[in-house]
Amino acid sequence: MACKYGKLSSCLRSNLVSISGLQQAVTGMKRLCFSTYSGFASSHQKADDVHGLVKKLYNSRRLCLIKRNTDTAGFNRCYSTVKEQNWDSKDYLDAKDNRSREILANDMIVKTDFISEREEELLFKEVEKYMRRLRYEFDHWDNAIHGYRETEKREWNEENTQILERVKSLAFTSEVAPLAYVHVLDIAKEGYIKPHVDAVRFCGDTITGMCLLSSCVMRLALESDSTKYGDVFLPRRSLYIMRGKARYKFTHEVLKDEQSYFKNQYVPRDRRISIICRNEPAISLN
Repeated sequence: MACKYGKLSSCLRSNLVSISGLQQAVTGMKRLCFSTYSGFASSHQKADDVHGLVKKLYNSRRLCLIKRNTDTAGFNRCYSTVKEQNWDSKDYLDAKDNRSREILANDMIVKTDFISEREEELLFKEVEKYMRRLRYEFDHWDNAIHGYRETEKREWNEENTQILERVKSLAFTSEVAPLAYVHVLDIAKEGYIKPHVDAVRFCGDTITGMCLLSSCVMRLALESDSTKYGDVFLPRRSLYIMRGKARYKFTHEVLKDEQSYFKNQYVPRDRRISIICRNEPAISLN
């Protein structure tokens, strides 16, 4: 079943830029669609952002059909009759074997340009106040990270809270709540993340992260056979969502600068900050 847009589509095409018109568009979209697109914002958004919101609303007409994908730990995927460019795994996934390609195309999602340059700056300014006081560490408690500093943050300013809510509404289902604390991981230019699988006792089936300041290449390899793997390109300001088999059947790592190639193209590394959200374990292991 698809949405019947009626007057809404013509309203959006005309680049409506009034607050009252935007409110009507949001209300109409909520009624016409099965789900509320994560790009919606409140009517209190500043006027200079309204045009961008209307563009998001227009694009979101294609995201109206929700389908339960029962093979991905209960994750709700939005499917469209029109291919979504930002969700096409061919753009960001280079798998070396068919099995890895099939799993990672489904369980490792990358959405490019998830945040704007302004939003990246807002997030960076808030975390940098604390991060700049820390030293980069070169010995991690589980030997997984080299050249890093990190913190966990619960309280955010109003604008960044809205960004994080957008992340959570896209990445997580309603069945399992996101963890209250957001992980802020700052990797130096010469730093890297070694192959590892996250401990299941601390968090749930899904992890999602925004990439600030620098692009990178993440490699996911089958834990049982490291010769089977896929490289994932994470552009600056993108959002990745790792879940299901990609999360627990594959190790993941961020490649060193000298190894940072995607489809034979060098991806230069610089300091990179990840804003990472996780959900709670579905079943207590105690």
